[in-house]
Amino acid sequence: MPLNIASLNSGSNGNCYYVGNESEAILVDAGISCRETEKRLSGLGLSIDHIQAIFISHEHSDHIRGVEVLARKHRLPVYITEATLRNSRLKLDESLVVPFRAGFPVHIGNLEINAFPKKHDAADPHCFTITDGGITIGVFTDIGEPCEGVICSFSQCRAVFLEANYDEKMLEEGSYPWFLKNRIRGDHGHLSNQQALDLFARHKPPFMTHVLLSHLSHDNNNPELVRELFKKQANGIEIAIASRYGATEVYRVQ
Repeated sequence: MPLNIASLNSGSNGNCYYVGNESEAILVDAGISCRETEKRLSGLGLSIDHIQAIFISHEHSDHIRGVEVLARKHRLPVYITEATLRNSRLKLDESLVVPFRAGFPVHIGNLEINAFPKKHDAADPHCFTITDGGITIGVFTDIGEPCEGVICSFSQCRAVFLEANYDEKMLEEGSYPWFLKNRIRGDHGHLSNQQALDLFARHKPPFMTHVLLSHLSHDNNNPELVRELFKKQANGIEIAIASRYGATEVYRVQ
């Protein structure tokens, strides 16, 4: 069964990613308001009634800002690790909290969601893959460097949301203080354009069809710059930018 994917927003101002088939879907992170989430889903022709769960990657505010209201209003279970919940200060209805663990797949209808740890400066950060009928979608953002789990999972994906947070030269020459520059480019920070490109060039499978470049920095990156970098090695794979200013189109992956 084909999967529909879209970014509702991607960046330090909020992250929210949609993956679903024709009858059920999940959100990975809910970093924009409930109202904005509803508005953007509607604008894409996607029904919020199809969403069955929210999966939280880590506790930073740009990934959880809208989850309390969204979960409460639509009675959506929130899959979150115990450590992430403790460090998030979220006030969630206990009946909606569902702990998950890496290595234990979650099944929601025909969707199988697998989580695995990633390197990021959070309590218990995870990436996710979502699979239905042999089609796997990966959500790989907020990663300091690609670990074995990221590389292995990336090589199994038909489509990915892949972080390309910063251009190394723009970060180095920019106005950020040194401690923040070092945090961003550290091994528990974010992926640079070059790190993301290396992962793509070395480990993309022959059946990959879509890459949505995600979590681009407002100050230290340029969408056209990173798009052109990837297009040179795309070989027919569709390259898109997940914007920090609005939703992407819906991509049908089959």
